Amino acid sequence: MRVLFIIVSLMTTISIHAQNGKASTVKNTFNRSTEVSIDINADASIIWALLTNASDFPRWNSTITSLEGDIALGEKILLKSTLDEKRTFKLKVKEFEVNKRMVWGDGKGNRTYTLTEKADGTVTFYMHEKIGGLMFPMYAKYIPPFDEAFEQFAADLKKEAELIANTKN
Repeated sequence: MRVLFIIVSLMTTISIHAQNGKASTVKNTFNRSTEVSIDINADASIIWALLTNASDFPRWNSTITSLEGDIALGEKILLKSTLDEKRTFKLKVKEFEVNKRMVWGDGKGNRTYTLTEKADGTVTFYMHEKIGGLMFPMYAKYIPPFDEAFEQFAADLKKEAELIANTKN
């Protein structure tokens, strides 16, 4: 019971720190987790459309240089990030719940996107990535920090979604 309390407390602390577009990272020996959340004044369908249109990602998202493939359950996508422009990440879409949740990743980690509609008409966008494994301590020093890129990703998504929402009104 005590372990469960500690885990719940840690999860609550992480979520509190990752609000309002400010990223939070927790590092452990065998993994690292980074998360960010931000409230967006747009319908979930607008945000979802942005998150699932691979070819359009580089236009609105300054942290992605290219994204190829179909973002759909079971599909593979190829991503190039500004954090490591020489590397192409080969990812698989593992979960896909329209307008709510998506997970993509590889053998080293997963990135989760969650949209939560609020009573005031806004949507909370939450992004979490956990990377790690038994070999993580050997390659962790080569992985750049994600905080700044996560904050920029969230800000770019908010800006584009709200621009689209305002042009529809």
